[in-house]
Amino acid sequence: MTAAGAKATGAGAPSHAELMWCQADWSRIKEDVKRLQVRIAKATMEGRWGKVQALQRLLTRSHSGKMLAVKRVTENRGKSTSGVDGRIWRSPAAKWKGMESLQHRGYRALPLRRIYIPKSNGKKRPLGIPCMRCRAMQALWKLALEPVAETLADHNSYGFRPGRSSADAIEYCFTTLAKRKSPEWILEGDIRGCFDNFSHDWILKNIPMDKAILRRWLQAGFIEEGTLFATEAGTPQGGIISPVIANMTLDGLEAAVEASVAPTERARRKFKVNVNRYADDFVVTGVSREVLEQRVLPAIKQFLALRGLELSDEKTKVVHVTEGFDFLGQNVRKYGGKLLIKPARKSEQSLVAKVREIVVKNWSATQENLILQLNPVIRGWGMYHRHAVSKSRFTAIDAHIWRLLWKWAVRRHPTKGMGWVRRRYFRTEGNRTWVFAAEIEVDGHVLRLRLFRAATIPIVRHVKIRGMANAFDPRWSSYFARRRAVDVSD
Repeated sequence: MTAAGAKATGAGAPSHAELMWCQADWSRIKEDVKRLQVRIAKATMEGRWGKVQALQRLLTRSHSGKMLAVKRVTENRGKSTSGVDGRIWRSPAAKWKGMESLQHRGYRALPLRRIYIPKSNGKKRPLGIPCMRCRAMQALWKLALEPVAETLADHNSYGFRPGRSSADAIEYCFTTLAKRKSPEWILEGDIRGCFDNFSHDWILKNIPMDKAILRRWLQAGFIEEGTLFATEAGTPQGGIISPVIANMTLDGLEAAVEASVAPTERARRKFKVNVNRYADDFVVTGVSREVLEQRVLPAIKQFLALRGLELSDEKTKVVHVTEGFDFLGQNVRKYGGKLLIKPARKSEQSLVAKVREIVVKNWSATQENLILQLNPVIRGWGMYHRHAVSKSRFTAIDAHIWRLLWKWAVRRHPTKGMGWVRRRYFRTEGNRTWVFAAEIEVDGHVLRLRLFRAATIPIVRHVKIRGMANAFDPRWSSYFARRRAVDVSD
């Protein structure tokens, strides 16, 4: 084939850029980045901010850092979502050229593309979608900023941090409230429009990174329906680095609360104050309503005001542990002196509503397609709640879903009897006679595709991460390795 023919048909040798991306040694690249991150964390612990700045500059200008940043933004869930320029880096050649474009000199941040996603309360949350180059630049600086954030983070902050999850925050609720002498009063904190109201002045003054780059991100503006709007405050929900900046802005809340009740740790013990934060959601325990309302609450308001934030008076409240409260989709409450953590009613209702929506949208779909759509939803919800007292709720959810599916099956065959419908869509397996399942053929073999049942998920007690654990401190490497091994075995 001639060169012209190869060009016309798309055949021929791969380009230099494509080869360079495909031949990347990712193990070495990750090791190079991790080595610099460990050095940044060490310099932060020593308070050597000049060295921190120098190491951040080295990492953000390194080939390995740029490669890893592009890899992240082109392989995560938002890889197919474009910014205002409409560009997506799909091919290896585009990824390599995108890596080469990550230059700090002359860098200008493009405005964000504003979209809205529905919230559980019926409202919509605004998201700002950066273009691919800005997204990669944020991912690059996240690599350099995260070691600092982890070293300085509050011990009981669990959201958007490596090695931590909502399960740790829920388990901390149990450890602080389950005992007979545990605190009985809880302050539920709700920050009004947290991500939209962060003070730019505070962020620029206190976040240890390149101020020029940070200012361009904060002041990039957003485009909605063809109109450019300025951003005077806040960090965009949708930016890769936004959770790290938000965490660093709220770090110090724990110390502010503790200082509000007593000057020393020994004097604070009698007040039983514990701060439990997941991103911008937090709860504070206390020995009495008066301590939380008269000491802790004013301190929190003052702490947030310096950062341009304020509490929602409607959603911020003090409750007794016997009344219970919802936190991260779980309900935490004491019954007769025994603390039980269960899936929150709103979380169950949200799951049922999602299942019902899938069933209604698939009135005419095949049984196997319906099962394939339902299984990830049911399994994902069940796995999230598997560390709580959920077995009875799993059974109730399975029963509710069964009723929806029976209605779906009967509706499809209005002229058939109940026995015929049952034999058509349900199978008998052992002692179970109502298994929603279908036979499919794969490579000449007939396999049975079953609806996943939440009740089959075993309840497993989660072991909370240690508060001082730092993913970028080599002294904690074996600890995190053991935790990862346990997670894999689960």
